Amino acid sequence: MATEYKQHWENVYSTKQPHEVSWTQELPATSLSFIHSFNLPKTASIIDIGGGDSKLADYLLAEGYENITVLDISEKAIERAKARLGNNADKIKWIVSDVTEFKPQASYDVWHDRAAFHFLTTPQQIASYISIARSCVNNYMIIGTFSDKGPKKCSGLDIKQYTEDELQAQLSNGFSKINCITEDHTTPFSTTQNFLFCSFKRQQA
Repeated sequence: MATEYKQHWENVYSTKQPHEVSWTQELPATSLSFIHSFNLPKTASIIDIGGGDSKLADYLLAEGYENITVLDISEKAIERAKARLGNNADKIKWIVSDVTEFKPQASYDVWHDRAAFHFLTTPQQIASYISIARSCVNNYMIIGTFSDKGPKKCSGLDIKQYTEDELQAQLSNGFSKINCITEDHTTPFSTTQNFLFCSFKRQQA
């Protein structure tokens, strides 16, 4: 299954430009707001899960954050992000991996995921994801998924919608909810997708 997912996303990022995919966001305002709310130093380690060619890393660099990692299943997505960032790409750690097979070599103050988690639709995928996060997150997690009022598919793939209670329940072994909001994301083709964004604090054992 992981191989199929990888082929799917390599194809997407090889054939479609940012204005042709629904998740493109010129300014990741909600993600940045959540990160700012943690009041972490600029040396904090931040990983963007499923970051693709998202501009979150650009904004974090511009704000002076020094320890940024971007993980994506698609090598092509990361190539595009590197090309866009130019010399600044060298300031970021890039990881090509399916998140459910990710073997962290570091720990993170912030685990950020906008629109990757909801592609995990089996209990095994979800359990792997949460286990990996528990193993490497020291402080905070931000998850953005389609809400129960959002789409049921994205990029031709089934997704798993979440209510606030459902997302909290999935992460309850290891993480305590801080805050949740819902918002409408306007796609490049002027449709709307309802997202649920939640922040969590790592529970200390």
